[in-house]
Amino acid sequence: MARSHFISDNNPDRNLLDAYSRAVTEAVECVASAVVSIHVRGKGAPGGRRSPAQEGTGSGFVFSTEGLVLTNSHVVDGAAEIEVALPDGQTHEADVIGQDPDTDIAVIRITAAELSAVEFGDSHLLKPGQVVIAIGNPYGFQATVTTGVVSALGRSLRARSGRLIDHVIQTDAALNPGNSGGPLVTTTGQVVGVNTAIIAGGQGLSFAVPIRTVTTVLPALLRDGHVRRGYLGIAGQDVPLLRRITRFHRLTQASGVLATSVEANGPARTAGVHDGDIILSLDTHAVTSIDDLHRLLGEDRIGTDVTLGVLRGGERLDFRVRVANRQR
Repeated sequence: MARSHFISDNNPDRNLLDAYSRAVTEAVECVASAVVSIHVRGKGAPGGRRSPAQEGTGSGFVFSTEGLVLTNSHVVDGAAEIEVALPDGQTHEADVIGQDPDTDIAVIRITAAELSAVEFGDSHLLKPGQVVIAIGNPYGFQATVTTGVVSALGRSLRARSGRLIDHVIQTDAALNPGNSGGPLVTTTGQVVGVNTAIIAGGQGLSFAVPIRTVTTVLPALLRDGHVRRGYLGIAGQDVPLLRRITRFHRLTQASGVLATSVEANGPARTAGVHDGDIILSLDTHAVTSIDDLHRLLGEDRIGTDVTLGVLRGGERLDFRVRVANRQR
């Protein structure tokens, strides 16, 4: 008689699978009622005509029962109309409360009663290999659930604004167009990230902005509608430093930022920085790339004086610069 391949209830593999399934389904039940579908329409062509290119879809999730929804900045940027569909099928018009292209985070608001809201977790506690769940609306298929693991932590991802988003979560949970803005959730049902990007043609390469980054920019988005960042009036590019220069000035860095254009009447120009200067440091911090400079010019620097260390024709110079508020 042939042996049956049926897995009995006492089989430990079956029990493990059941535990995994229960963890995922319970997490989804905690969050799914707060996940929304977002449909945006652009300004349209003259005469009110619209084209598919002027419309788009994405995902989001309610984080406050007062109708506040988190999503990606690139989902709602430039939208003339935003429509949010709740899991029960109700639709509501939404307004943008604030957005930060540098972290790809936006907050929109709807007016609706009896909303469910997610609970934030701590993305700092994530570990590689930890199970995570993505919920969203890929290609318009609402409430789609995919699972995977945290593939890596501490990645950097280039935002559409050109700045780096730091501490990005990499996961192999399958994401597709329309997932953008949806939550990345742990098996305890806590949101630890906002799904933001995939690598075209890549398999299992998906990324989420960590919730710790979100909570950092959230107060400014709710208060001002944007995040203030410091501004020096310099356009630059990364350049390697000659070895004889690093030896002569006893530098530990191998690169700096070439000031390709210093804005007339800008903070750096007013302080004496010229086109062609190579920026080496800001206060006590080495500047090896334009990304270093961006990271150092946070809101706390606005209105303060900083010391820019530059290299000009082989000579090391220091300039005191008053950091301005970057205008959008």
